[in-house]
Amino acid sequence: MDILHAIVLGLVQGLGEFLPISSSAHLILVPWLMKWVDHGLTFDIALHVGTLIAVVIYFWKDWLVLLSKGFTKPKEREGKLFWYLVLATIPGAFIGFMLEDIVETVFRNPVLIACMLILMGVILYIVDRRGKKQIDLQHISLKTSFLIGLSQAMAIIPGVSRSGVTMTMALALGMTREGAARFSFLLSAPIILGAAAVKAPVLMANPEMIDAGFLTGVAVACVSGLAAIGFLLRYVQTRTFLPFVIYRFGLGILVLGVAFYRWAA
Repeated sequence: MDILHAIVLGLVQGLGEFLPISSSAHLILVPWLMKWVDHGLTFDIALHVGTLIAVVIYFWKDWLVLLSKGFTKPKEREGKLFWYLVLATIPGAFIGFMLEDIVETVFRNPVLIACMLILMGVILYIVDRRGKKQIDLQHISLKTSFLIGLSQAMAIIPGVSRSGVTMTMALALGMTREGAARFSFLLSAPIILGAAAVKAPVLMANPEMIDAGFLTGVAVACVSGLAAIGFLLRYVQTRTFLPFVIYRFGLGILVLGVAFYRWAA
């Protein structure tokens, strides 16, 4: 992995994982637009490990409380939240495992990704405008948690955005923007950990893949991920998701235009 490519992709992953713009889409589209060699899904997972480290660092105090209360006081608010997160992880993990081969082939299509960027942008815009925004993270229910987790399964399609679809579902169910963002970020840890664990045997069997570029990408993804988390949690306290909707539209149209130009040429 070229160091410059690793830095760019690490930055793309760190920002895209936590902002509702789809990191998986960007990890495919940036090399496609720049005509770089496709680095493959395994390197994508490695970059996700960088963002996993970021979310653990940012929320380490929260995770300590959640883990402790989850096993010692499961009926208290934090204990319930821990098990809600566990439950919400199951649908996405199951569907991701079952459709792994399709994810690595069919779904890595720029035109499909562009369409999903635009479609999810429309849905996010509508839900952000109409959602009641009354429920904070401390008052999330079992049903709400499960439905958010179920929506996360859609993120196997690049362009949907794991953070985008979970925040969209949370807003649709009446959560505040900040509550939706926090739940989405906490929910990212187990799903990323699971995806990394699935690919761990590949890395162990091919240790030469872990070179300077590989490690650089992970580090950049971690640092930019920390910045993205902090930024979005502050941003959603007073502002809407409209700028991200506009960005999704712009990128989707750009990709469709480039795809048509290359096809016509």
